[in-house]
Amino acid sequence: MARKPALLIIDMQNDFASSHAVNPVAGAQAIINPLVQLLSLFRKKQLPIIHIVRVHEPDGSDVEWFRAEKFNSIPFAVRGTHGAAVIDELTPAPGEYLLEKIRMSAFIGTRLDLMLRTLGVNTVVVGGIQTPNCIRTTVFDAMAYNYETILVDDATGAQTKDIHEANVLDMKNIGIKILNTADIAPWLESR
Repeated sequence: MARKPALLIIDMQNDFASSHAVNPVAGAQAIINPLVQLLSLFRKKQLPIIHIVRVHEPDGSDVEWFRAEKFNSIPFAVRGTHGAAVIDELTPAPGEYLLEKIRMSAFIGTRLDLMLRTLGVNTVVVGGIQTPNCIRTTVFDAMAYNYETILVDDATGAQTKDIHEANVLDMKNIGIKILNTADIAPWLESR
């Protein structure tokens, strides 16, 4: 079966990944350039691109119980705010998709699986933040939904290098293919 990939960029939002983030992920700034390169490549190949963002109601009624206290003291990713928007460097272009989620996995409570199947996608290429949470749960669910799953190592980030590497190893051990940004163009040509 021919490979039909889509790029999933997860949680690269102002509140987490910009220089003025209210809830910054330490590794987010370092992955912006690799994500820009991936975006450029997928745009050139006219392959599906889905920007996945965490968005919450202003009152926090849809925030996980374990994040409620943090949200109440410093609200993050509030619907309609600049903080919930994708960072300028990765702004979605016309024809790209913007998918909202309220949980870690981009598959939970969203139309992602239906969208991918409707587009004929059978492979997901994943980048963004943060490795042990939203990245990990999304790629585990992608595998469970039977998508070939590629994690772009240098286009994903976490609070520390050790956390990132431990989670990448765990994902590799369940069958997720680990590539770097430079590997993606040749990988796409091999499809």
